Amino acid sequence: MKDVAIIGAGVCGCAVAKELSRYEFDVCVFDKNEDVCEGTSKANSGIVHGGFDAKPGSLKARLNVLGNRMMDEVCRELDIPFKRNGSMVLCWKEEEVKKLEALLEQGRQNKVPGMRILSREEAKEMEPNLSDEVYAALYVPTGGIVCPFELTIAHAEVACENGVEFRLGEEVLSVEKKGEGYLLHTTKGDVEARYVVNAAGVYADRFHNMVSEEKIHIIARKGEYDLLDKTAGSLVRCTIFQLPTAMGKGVLVTPTVHGNLLLGPTATDVEDKEAVGTTREGISQVTQKAALSVKNIPLRQVITSFAGLRAHEDGDDFRIGEVKDAPGFIDVAGIESPGLTSAPAIGVMVCDLLCGKENRKEKETAVTTRKGVTHFASLSDEEKAALIAEKPAFGRIVCRCETVTEGEILEAIHRPLGARTVDGVKRRTRAGMGRCQAGFCSPRTMEILAREWGVGMETIVKNEADSGYIVGSNKDVL
Repeated sequence: MKDVAIIGAGVCGCAVAKELSRYEFDVCVFDKNEDVCEGTSKANSGIVHGGFDAKPGSLKARLNVLGNRMMDEVCRELDIPFKRNGSMVLCWKEEEVKKLEALLEQGRQNKVPGMRILSREEAKEMEPNLSDEVYAALYVPTGGIVCPFELTIAHAEVACENGVEFRLGEEVLSVEKKGEGYLLHTTKGDVEARYVVNAAGVYADRFHNMVSEEKIHIIARKGEYDLLDKTAGSLVRCTIFQLPTAMGKGVLVTPTVHGNLLLGPTATDVEDKEAVGTTREGISQVTQKAALSVKNIPLRQVITSFAGLRAHEDGDDFRIGEVKDAPGFIDVAGIESPGLTSAPAIGVMVCDLLCGKENRKEKETAVTTRKGVTHFASLSDEEKAALIAEKPAFGRIVCRCETVTEGEILEAIHRPLGARTVDGVKRRTRAGMGRCQAGFCSPRTMEILAREWGVGMETIVKNEADSGYIVGSNKDVL
């Protein structure tokens, strides 16, 4: 019997796994996908929110501010990029200033430091490309940007190094109470665990409702985005928000931590919890609303559009804790924005809860830091030459758009929880994230994956088990 089974390998599931891995728990993580970070965590804004938007006293408010404070140290320990670029919330009319003042007061109640309201002139001095229609702005200096893929993967790698078992490509079909724990029925057999952590994103209500008479409901809230080339990345320095609505924080304009420009998301509730396709209407809404905030957005520089799903629970707050009528079943449910910001704090919160119940010792040899994949493009000419002399694979460029080398792809494959899919390589190295969106580098990436794993190229997939690229040979077709 496992001590803890975690359902879901998104940023929160992996953060919980990382924290638990420091203690003498036998932990496994299940995810139906072939890699970590294949659900909500792969398709969001990458924003580290200041914490002014959440209702005072809510879990969202408390964990947002805690997670924000933790992010500098977390990203330093995990060797991932993080930048405090600050954020602004814009208004366009004099009467809307009262709404900014209400957000300012709410932020102060949530203990968000340094906020202030800027006049049009002050805001435009900081961000010259703001719309000329802007009347005032709330400035939040603690806002930041991070890479959601790298944050999730880094937590998972540390957990793996400390002995957590990741059972990827194994879907949990059902959960039932059994004796002193729970029986999980999966696509690859049955597993017993004393405790279950339900971090299943948009599906968290399904697992909760299997074990509890107090039912919850999660709706998938779809958000569509445009990503622009790095040539547009300096259009704004801060993350630019509009006044929030009942559906969320609205369409934002933000630089990414890797230098691109991101627009979005929309907010549309959908019944299909796999509905991650973009729509003409959604992308049109993104571009129109973004133009209200920032002028002269170079839309010809859009290199891709994508959509993600947020897990909106009817109570409009995070649900984290042991389920009252299901002892040992821990919900990490309803984790929508600011879930990415809150994830490190959520990991600590759930770990503290389980340590309080089990009183496990901390491991003397637990790993707490990791070194990320080498980024060849960021090295000096001297460093590049020295690295190529030591490891010639770093002298072979695979992705020209992002200057990703074979050496980096090899690192991504042969590290803890190494990449097995093309998207797995992409999220660890950025191969395929540039202007051509993997149009040129995918075949070479597939060749390297097949060679290093000792399999045929026809077995290499984009992300899911049925997302193969190769259906046969030319001779077969002919």
